[in-house]
Amino acid sequence: MKYLKQLLIIFLATCIGEMMRFFIPLPIPAGIYGMVIMLLALITGIVKLENVKETGEFLIEIMPVMFIPPAVGLIDTWGLLSDIFVPVIVITVISTFVVMIVTGKLTDLLLSRSKGGADIE
Repeated sequence: MKYLKQLLIIFLATCIGEMMRFFIPLPIPAGIYGMVIMLLALITGIVKLENVKETGEFLIEIMPVMFIPPAVGLIDTWGLLSDIFVPVIVITVISTFVVMIVTGKLTDLLLSRSKGGADIE
């Protein structure tokens, strides 16, 4: 029953995000709204981390499984994608490295500030 309650809390944040996307005319995905709602709920203490931790960890663990349907969809539309395959691969590789570098540098910055300016090496 605990896991069902945790899942319902996460789904509620997702549902509120869907409603926000419907009512706010900005090109922001509903998932982003939902994550911001969950973040604000966690920061303000409306939702305690213990109330969603186990289910959140489970969802993160099974995340790779969620990529199977899009991968099958890409394989299914290979005829349409074959003309732009090389540019898509190049863009994917470059953007992956940019995201990894920016995330690493930002994490270093935040960790060094949280340690009172001590450099993490």
